[in-house]
Amino acid sequence: MGVEEKSRASGDSPRDAVLPTVNPEAQKAQPPKSAIHPAFYVSIWIAMSSSVILFNKWILSAKGFDFPVVLTTYHLAFSTIMTQILARYTTLLDGRKTVKMTGKVYLRAIVPIGFFFSLSLICGNLTYLYLSVSFIQMLKATTPVAVLLSGWALGVSQINMRVFLNVSVIVVGVVIASYGELEFVWLGVILQIAGVAFEALRLTMVQRLLSSAEFKMDPLVSLYYFAPICALMNGVVALFWEVPRLTMADVDRVGLFYFFLNGLCAFGLNVSVVFLIGKTSSLVLTLCGVLKDVLLVVASMVIYGSQVTLTQFFGYSIALGGMVYYKLGAETIKSYAGEAGRQWADFGNRRPVLRRISIILLSVFIVFSLLGGFAPNYAAGIDPTEYLNEAKSKIGMSA
Repeated sequence: MGVEEKSRASGDSPRDAVLPTVNPEAQKAQPPKSAIHPAFYVSIWIAMSSSVILFNKWILSAKGFDFPVVLTTYHLAFSTIMTQILARYTTLLDGRKTVKMTGKVYLRAIVPIGFFFSLSLICGNLTYLYLSVSFIQMLKATTPVAVLLSGWALGVSQINMRVFLNVSVIVVGVVIASYGELEFVWLGVILQIAGVAFEALRLTMVQRLLSSAEFKMDPLVSLYYFAPICALMNGVVALFWEVPRLTMADVDRVGLFYFFLNGLCAFGLNVSVVFLIGKTSSLVLTLCGVLKDVLLVVASMVIYGSQVTLTQFFGYSIALGGMVYYKLGAETIKSYAGEAGRQWADFGNRRPVLRRISIILLSVFIVFSLLGGFAPNYAAGIDPTEYLNEAKSKIGMSA
């Protein structure tokens, strides 16, 4: 065959038979995107976390149920039962099948972690008897500092003085906030600091345990292993400390329905954490935690009438700023701030009226907070009735 015939033959070959660059079957096999926006999971987690704290405060303080260890034991027993049910009838706890848990590992790792977990819960609930929710949240801002120190003590992380100076800003802010607290109770502060220290030790031990790939656990699987031993430990403490003086009148004062609802909220919080991390990231959880703390302070001011002074507000702002800087870093904060500014400008272009309404509502909220929650109570011991009666008598009205 000549060269001319070869070229003619090659020219006659069909050029439409080109291999596809994308496999249509692979495109069909891709899972559909979730129809639920991540903001939904964020809102649920903030609502559940805030509800548990405010609910516990209401039971222990407003309802006079001064049995924090019994309440903690109940929460853990409730979580134990619920995790066992979920493990049998759902797939939420299938992650436990990848954990190589043995009796030796359980005794050497899970039991010590459960011990510190129990102590942190007991101290945390005891604190509600002495301090306001707003001040407790301010003291909890020291948790990153405690985690850093415990990590150095247990050899999990290397000592870094630059990082230590960064987190020292958090301590300075909390000290300022404590100085401005109107109802400062030393016992409550000591209990809260102890609770933060125990929680820091627990988190550090969990970090050391999870450093091995064979022990990767989400919060719900962790609760599956920790809840039974913690319930047992707390139950022993409650049996000798609080149960002898506990009566049915104390239980009836709260109500069985509210106890059930409280346990359900505490367990729902752990479930919401799993979904939040799964649908977003641990970074989003950190940022949402800061937002949740601020909302809790405001909720405490509105619901319980907690007084927050300007000194506390200033100190807490420093602590929150230091905590965000420590967890995110300067570059990440700059990128998020820039993105937030662009989103806000775009929102103003698309919804100018709604943006103005948002600014007005925020301004009203700030003014309300300054005039209401931050205003000191100068006349705490004055009864205005006698002054009103005296004014009425002077103008000829009957008292």
